[in-house]
Amino acid sequence: MSEQSRQREDICRIAKSMFDRGLTCGASGNISVRLSDGSLLMTPTGSSMGFLDPARISHLDRDLQLLSGDPPTKEIPLHTAFYDTRHGTGAVVHLHSSHSVALSMLPDIDPNDMLPALTPYAIMRLGKVQRLPFILPGDPAMGDAVRGLAGRRSAVVLANHGPVVAGKDLWAATYAIEELEETAKLALLTHGAGAMGLSTAQIAAVVERFDIDW
Repeated sequence: MSEQSRQREDICRIAKSMFDRGLTCGASGNISVRLSDGSLLMTPTGSSMGFLDPARISHLDRDLQLLSGDPPTKEIPLHTAFYDTRHGTGAVVHLHSSHSVALSMLPDIDPNDMLPALTPYAIMRLGKVQRLPFILPGDPAMGDAVRGLAGRRSAVVLANHGPVVAGKDLWAATYAIEELEETAKLALLTHGAGAMGLSTAQIAAVVERFDIDW
């Protein structure tokens, strides 16, 4: 199986798993993968992640011209901002997962580090998560906001919209965005309850042991 065929199959398989588990619904969410030749595969605009057809995944060249498949997601500027600014990005996943969106709306979270340090795995897979302000869906300003981070964050949450995570490959991005959603769920479950998260020393130990960009 060619690289492109395998990636098309993986995009559809992972997207369906996320849809079936309620991590995104309707025609929301999108995924992209950078191939070894620099071209991109992207989920098509207006498509449901639960019912993707590998043959209809959008294939774009380096100049973002459509080579095959259906027209791509309107969130192209959001995806390409990560590819252009964060070294080693091989895939980007964007969801409308409920707990992450809910956490983004709370008034007392730190926009520069919106996930509380509740587990070591959130730190290991995500580093610090940036909350970006509300921007209209599809607006190129989304990409501008990510570019403004200059590659310092692999994960952001668009306020009132949803999380976006870049990873070295599709599986890494998938595991990271699922960790983000689970940590957001824990944060909401324990919000205001005086939960004991990781201490400053424990966070530092995780960062040092696993060489995290913190």
